[in-house]
Amino acid sequence: MYISDSLFSRIEENEIIAGKFHDIEAGILSILNFQDFFEQLLLTIGQTFAIPHVSISIIEERSICRHIVQSAPLSSRLDVCFAVLPEKTFYQITGRQKKTILVNDNLQCYSPLFPPNPGETIHSMAITPIFLDGETIGSLNMADSNGQRFSPGMDTALLERLGLKISLCLSNVSAHEKLRYLAFHDPLTSLLNRRVMEKILKREFFRASRYATDLSLIFLDLDGFKTINDCHGHDVGDRALVSLASVLVKLKRGSDVAARFAGDEFVILLPSTTPDDAGHYMARVVEHLDKNPVKENEKIVKLSLSYGIASIRENDIASPAALLKRADTRLYKVKKKKGRGLFDNK
Repeated sequence: MYISDSLFSRIEENEIIAGKFHDIEAGILSILNFQDFFEQLLLTIGQTFAIPHVSISIIEERSICRHIVQSAPLSSRLDVCFAVLPEKTFYQITGRQKKTILVNDNLQCYSPLFPPNPGETIHSMAITPIFLDGETIGSLNMADSNGQRFSPGMDTALLERLGLKISLCLSNVSAHEKLRYLAFHDPLTSLLNRRVMEKILKREFFRASRYATDLSLIFLDLDGFKTINDCHGHDVGDRALVSLASVLVKLKRGSDVAARFAGDEFVILLPSTTPDDAGHYMARVVEHLDKNPVKENEKIVKLSLSYGIASIRENDIASPAALLKRADTRLYKVKKKKGRGLFDNK
């Protein structure tokens, strides 16, 4: 009779937990962006199961980590519940386990999985792997001041079930965010695409006109890009574009806008910037490219570029299109002056 009562009690308990899992899944299933997904997930798990510390750790090298950062800056609330760590560190801690890890001793070894915790002392942890397309991308981490809450030897089947539900929902969010990202960004360089750049240009042009502030635009492209592709292959050509894009982003200010216009053509929009200051920016870009060539096996491919600068302060610049056209025209003249040897992509 005791065994029977215990069995029925366990069944009833599992049904209650299953109902809680359903509530968690229902709460996140319709969310299609990373920030809201993680915020709602961690809040719901914490409240539903009365777990004081719930967080997510993501492996830095996974593509989803980049997509999360690119999709939107993490809110201050989520930032304290989110940890990014190198793959090597993650696997050193978890030992490539596919099952939930329960620990209540030597907890310091697992601390990199958790964001800094200024609150109460943690005495037990549960680390449940989460997956995307069959690959481990990180873990759901739960911790408690009660050392017996996540005691080794306990049945972890329900935690793994929760991890599976999270992984399935995360796959849906990831697919949606990738599509949304590609609608605004160039897939090769991750810069804004031409369509988005033109919208921003229009907005910044009329803002600068209204408040009588400076606005400069740089139109640039790589010299001899066709030759790079012909002599070294399109893979090296792609690497050249990515290298240039990374330099443009690295050296620009936060308010500046870098976009891939087409092919090897790029546009940099610099609000509150004079043409002279835009020229100083490009001088630093040129210097950086000169000191950091693209390396292909034993070959070194030096990158050079040409550019034209236009300013809203010029008398006959009356529209965003005119500003863009003026910079493009000046780029064309620079390329022509350099000679047809460098003019093979026009």
